[in-house]
Amino acid sequence: MSDWRIEKLSTGIEGLDTILEGGVLRGGIYIVQGTPGAGKTILGNQLCFNHAARGGRALYVTLLAETHGRMLAHIGQLGFFDEAAIPDGVSYLSAFRILETEGLKGLTEALRREIRARDVNLLILDGLVSAEETAGTPREFKKFIHELQIQADLADCTMVLLTSAAADQGFASAEHTMVDGLIELRSRLRERRSERDLLVHKMRGGGFLRGVHSFQVTDAGITVQPRIESLLATPSQPPAVDGPMLSTGIPMLDDMLGGGLHRHSATLIMGPAGSGKSTVGHHFLGAQDEPGLFLSFDEDPESIRFKARHLSLPVASLYENEQVEILWQPSTEGIFDEVCLRLIKCVRARGVKRIFIDGLNDFVQMTGEQNRIGPALTALTNEFRALGATMLGTFELDFNGIVPGQPLTGLPILGVSPIAENIVVMRFAALGADIHRLMVVLKARDNAIRPAFRYYDITASGIDIDRDSVRADRILHELIRTGGAASASSGIAPFAPDQPSGGGT
Repeated sequence: MSDWRIEKLSTGIEGLDTILEGGVLRGGIYIVQGTPGAGKTILGNQLCFNHAARGGRALYVTLLAETHGRMLAHIGQLGFFDEAAIPDGVSYLSAFRILETEGLKGLTEALRREIRARDVNLLILDGLVSAEETAGTPREFKKFIHELQIQADLADCTMVLLTSAAADQGFASAEHTMVDGLIELRSRLRERRSERDLLVHKMRGGGFLRGVHSFQVTDAGITVQPRIESLLATPSQPPAVDGPMLSTGIPMLDDMLGGGLHRHSATLIMGPAGSGKSTVGHHFLGAQDEPGLFLSFDEDPESIRFKARHLSLPVASLYENEQVEILWQPSTEGIFDEVCLRLIKCVRARGVKRIFIDGLNDFVQMTGEQNRIGPALTALTNEFRALGATMLGTFELDFNGIVPGQPLTGLPILGVSPIAENIVVMRFAALGADIHRLMVVLKARDNAIRPAFRYYDITASGIDIDRDSVRADRILHELIRTGGAASASSGIAPFAPDQPSGGGT
């Protein structure tokens, strides 16, 4: 039986090829639509130079756009641009005069001649909207698209048509139904922040990753970050479920967890600022001499190393010899999917076994979509398991203390519990002028645990947890006994127990 599958042509843009599952169909015709400034011209030129770098020949045709000299001056600053590729690998043609004087028929003939004369196998037509405006009737414009399809097939030339669109313009036009694929680029504001999205509406001849994907225009050109939930809808390989128990690096915490952490598991450390969450992460990364990764959203690498040295923790030497790598991602302008992909690539490249993510809240801020964080982190942690890595992440709670008699009030457990096998909560309890630290393991899947608070302190050598719950029990009972009276006599409650925690918003 003959194989009728059409060969795919790579775009040369890694993330875009991933979304398109290898690229576009060779000899196909595609529309890239977007509002002005969305990045269509850069994308079209990048496709041309990437194609030329692989030995192909590309023709960039403009209808009503900026001059070629001005356009080249702009894209000449980008990493994909190669002046040596002009004119043999990439050539440019202004066809507006032809369109204006000879109409669509003359434009079709001109494109046919240029494709044959230059032996072109990739054509970018920038300004499809001008061709549509020139058409006397919708039927005439449909005929023009049909003629391009025939030429693309006969010449084995892939065509990409760039066109502007209003932000609210739909995709029900005749040309959208006729082409092999339709991609939308858009730029939008999220509060004061500008973001770019890519959405594939249609792609014949194969599957593609659905949904809205992020992209950026950088010094290298356009970079695309596939949506992590779609990219990792299923792990890259079957996750391992066996293996020895791992130590957190804190013996008493191992005891509270029923013996430690299961290899390939995910653990969530929840608590307010100053409760010692990051210090637990230092212990975890230094518990064993194996490749590790620390993702920080707040502290820079030197501050992290200094803290480990100051506490004389075993991980300090692992930071110095880069056995444990520190990735610093300031949360000011981060792209969620980009950070996730960096993590995955690093874990794969270095064979990372222990991952510490300090600040899962920052992921929430990056997405700006509360409902997305659960599925996205589930996909991410499932891939970590598949790669044989064990993850520990922190989740910051508001600075709320313990409600007398209800020490777990206000915890946003429901939204984050599914991503983690283990959940550890660190809380403050105020008695008079003293603030005490208490810790409890709420969840340890497949381990037998007794969920009971224990007193802990941050000492010169890190986290020090009591062997039993005696001191924690005494503090909680005293809090119940004095809580109401203290608030009434001072007029100021030491905590705000009636307000829900903001950590899960």
